[in-house]
Amino acid sequence: MSPRRSPTLLLLALVCLVPALSGAGERGARIVIDPGHGGAKEGAKGPGELWEKEIALQIAQRLREKLEAAGSEVFLTRELDTAMALAERVAFSNTQRPDLFLSIHANSMPTKRLRERTEGIETYFLSANASGEAARAVADRENAEAPTARSGRGHSTLSFILDDLARTEAHSDASRLAYAIHPRLVSRSGAADRGVQQAPFFVLTGVEAPAVLIEVGFISHPQEGARLGKAAYQEALAQAISEGVQAFLRETRRRDMTPSAPVAGSTAP
Repeated sequence: MSPRRSPTLLLLALVCLVPALSGAGERGARIVIDPGHGGAKEGAKGPGELWEKEIALQIAQRLREKLEAAGSEVFLTRELDTAMALAERVAFSNTQRPDLFLSIHANSMPTKRLRERTEGIETYFLSANASGEAARAVADRENAEAPTARSGRGHSTLSFILDDLARTEAHSDASRLAYAIHPRLVSRSGAADRGVQQAPFFVLTGVEAPAVLIEVGFISHPQEGARLGKAAYQEALAQAISEGVQAFLRETRRRDMTPSAPVAGSTAP
């Protein structure tokens, strides 16, 4: 081989490597999806033999397909109709070191009159104070499976403050994630808009990533409950959540790539 041809071959090799190198610094988001309830913990009851645990898992599986198609790495806290404690869901999620956490549930009302008239979608992020009595009631229902004791975790005032500081950044992004997902859910589904709300959900408390809990509708409502059991409607919900997640990730990446503004009063040149 002539020595004069070697630089040309080297240049061609480098050109071929450019596309691979340009994407080497990027990775898909790691996302945990938590289908609520499971096993003997069936959740809320819908029309016929429809249960919240089934709806949550079916939507979670559809959502996983869409997020993986968009390049994310997705983990489900449960793959089957099995029971899993809330504390185990949190521990599993943190083991995956996720960028996002999405908990899927279906809502319910306790009386016949309320079941017939109450429908719509709610999206929650964590707060010590609920948005109102209705939000508090939803959190209480979903927290019913939470452990009643907190032994062995050192829940002193100091440890609570340290835990809170460690999660501040994740929680500050959780509201942005909720507001990215919620309007898309309402638009695609045509469901009633019950808003983005805040409440103290146990399953969101310990997750070390932006985390939201989505009540995809009222399974107790005669018409909405029936829609939640239909594949086409579940596809629309999964697509809307996926679109919201992608919008949040794009916004977050743009923010993280933008240089921070100088701190006021800084003496740096």
